Amino acid sequence: MSLTVAALTRGPMTEFEEKLRQQHEDSMHRELEALLATANKAEAEVSRKDFDGFKNLFHRFLQVKGPSVDWAKINRPPEESIQPYDKIKAKGLPENITACLNKLVVVKLNGGLGTSMGCKGPKSLISVRNENTFLDLTVQQIEHLNKTFNADVPLVLMNSFNTDEDTKKILQKYTHHRVKIHTFNQSRYPRINKESLLPIAKSMAVNGENTEAWYPPGHGDIYASFCNSGVLDKLLAEGREYIFVSNIDNLGATVDLFILHHLMSQPADKRCEFVMEVTDKTRADVKGGTLIQYEDHLRLLEIAQVPKAHVDEFKSVTKFKIFNTNNLWISLPAIKRLQEKNSMDLEIIVNPKTLDGGLNVIQLETAVGAAIKSFKNAMGVNVPRSRFLPVKTSSDLLLVMSNLYSLDAGSLTMSKKREFPTTPHVKLGSSFTKVQDFLTRFENIPDMLELDHLTVSGDVTFGKNVSLKGTVIIIANHGDRIDIPAGAMLENKIVSGNLRILDH
Repeated sequence: MSLTVAALTRGPMTEFEEKLRQQHEDSMHRELEALLATANKAEAEVSRKDFDGFKNLFHRFLQVKGPSVDWAKINRPPEESIQPYDKIKAKGLPENITACLNKLVVVKLNGGLGTSMGCKGPKSLISVRNENTFLDLTVQQIEHLNKTFNADVPLVLMNSFNTDEDTKKILQKYTHHRVKIHTFNQSRYPRINKESLLPIAKSMAVNGENTEAWYPPGHGDIYASFCNSGVLDKLLAEGREYIFVSNIDNLGATVDLFILHHLMSQPADKRCEFVMEVTDKTRADVKGGTLIQYEDHLRLLEIAQVPKAHVDEFKSVTKFKIFNTNNLWISLPAIKRLQEKNSMDLEIIVNPKTLDGGLNVIQLETAVGAAIKSFKNAMGVNVPRSRFLPVKTSSDLLLVMSNLYSLDAGSLTMSKKREFPTTPHVKLGSSFTKVQDFLTRFENIPDMLELDHLTVSGDVTFGKNVSLKGTVIIIANHGDRIDIPAGAMLENKIVSGNLRILDH
């Protein structure tokens, strides 16, 4: 008999369940040792550190008894714990901002693949604007900072086993840029069979029958893998004090000098060790994690931790008004202190997956922002929406490629020609999901300066110099095709049916 996920979510463990839990841990230990025996010495050394982290997570997973939060204890954060950005900006900047910058490190989470957008390889290598990839834009931003302020801000990429090799090949092209680039790898954990709670891997290989056997365990792994890699110690030895962490696909996550100055200007005993940038929730962000006050600490609450009965309440824009952008400013010495004491307490996210062959597995993950409760004087900063510009889909890609944004030194800013600061709501259908298909459907990107809402469904193409204004809905039914002609101007229009334009 095995201990199921359901059994783990009931009250206190019986003696029988405790024995079962011990059996599961012993079996897991044996399986992991057998896997390590299939690796060469250098690989086994790295993987053993990974597996230590995994075993710790697995042990805690087996101890879990139901939701990790008691809904009745959730409170709104006190006013002073989430500062408005304008208040921080009002402090201005010191004369010597270079000294602040030289204590900063920019860390980008670079573990993800471009598969959801139909691309092979690391997502950071997808072209997003004028042939520039996410990684190009990041390097340009930091190089511009370093040149403007005569500073030395390094870039650190947290890669995964999925992205490391391809990323390292590309990094050679930046050798003459004024940015030092370091990389480290996040851990590689084994997916476990949902029934047996044992790894599905047959060996340490990541290819062949083992392709789907491994996963990178979420960005909460940054703390352990950063320390294990030696990169953190190297940066501390250089006198670095803070890291600015963000997802590499968030094009709004640039170094903000006002937040940096705010952190650096605190007296030593009141130093804020963790800042989470939050922004006001809209209907599009209802699933985003939010900050709550829980047992006298600021805490990140993710949708996966919410009891089913309260999911609608969690999604409400009235009770939880802000969400986590995953732009985080974290003290380097504090990370080192908490890792050495092993006192970083991150909630486990259980991520169920069904593999191609139909096998049900679970991945145990953690989120980087969940550590907020372990740091001293942690706070949120409510930043403008412009600091949250993620590119997760081709609909997002259309926005950032359009004339809604102008590009300057790697940073995208909303065009001054747009009258209202909000971005249009864009929903492109499944024919546009893959970047390659998306690009073939637009001869060039339409003028969207006056667009509010765009929905496109079915087999639709756009000619050159199309202009979209107000609300535009274009629906080609199954078997039909709509070609929007070159130079067309659609304002508050619904287009449906069949429209073919053929060259003769």
